[in-house]
Amino acid sequence: MSKLAESLNKIQTLEELSDGITVLHRIHPMAKMITTIFFLVVVISFDRYQISGLVPFFIYPILMMAIGEIPYKSVLSRLVIALPFSFFAGLSNPILDRQTAFLLAGLPISWGLLSFFSILLKTVLTVMAVLIMVATTPMDQLARQLVRLRIPKVFVMQLMLTVRYLTIIIAEASSMMNAYHLRSVKQKGIDLNHVGTFMGQLLLRSYSRAERVYLAMKCRGFNGEYHFAQAHAVRKSDILYCIGLCTGFFIFRWCNLSMIIGRLLGQ
Repeated sequence: MSKLAESLNKIQTLEELSDGITVLHRIHPMAKMITTIFFLVVVISFDRYQISGLVPFFIYPILMMAIGEIPYKSVLSRLVIALPFSFFAGLSNPILDRQTAFLLAGLPISWGLLSFFSILLKTVLTVMAVLIMVATTPMDQLARQLVRLRIPKVFVMQLMLTVRYLTIIIAEASSMMNAYHLRSVKQKGIDLNHVGTFMGQLLLRSYSRAERVYLAMKCRGFNGEYHFAQAHAVRKSDILYCIGLCTGFFIFRWCNLSMIIGRLLGQ
């Protein structure tokens, strides 16, 4: 199976997970969205040198994956895609900031190394939180909540159409890759001299496929409006879920701040 086909399966697997029937799946989408946004804000608010304060926040994704019956492999495989970006973004920190922060088993640990690991931890936490929300909530319901949060409908509709038809463009690219490999059996990947032609053909096929999809949508009554799925009414359990988790995040953050203030006063 080609890498493009594997990517297609990953997207479909994530959508299949959102149709679960666990307690976490039954929580109102707005409650999960507010909780996730609050979690992201709290995690990002940590100072670049704070690592110990981030560790307790791993309880949230681990607990949510257990409650939502989300396979750890599905989340971790998608997490690996985001890690290289944060890795290279913080790679210069240990080089530029070499001042020693403390000694660990006789080895000097620089402030730059601390900030580097802080970036990695924040990336892991934030990406896992978003993946958990997507894996436990259908995309239609998430889009509906974005509209309720006053996000312009045209942006939400563009997001939905991109997500829905991303699988089509991947399928088109996968069929082209299969045809290319059948014509060049010993070739691994695409020859550099053929990349331009391949991308041009993919663009033309995408344009032609998009036109056919749009005509099919028009035949089914599409008039520029996207009808988003309606979620169930907000229940007390949804409110308690949101307030309870947000309070826990705040307590974790507040405890960390109190330790800093205590150290400052001690000095």
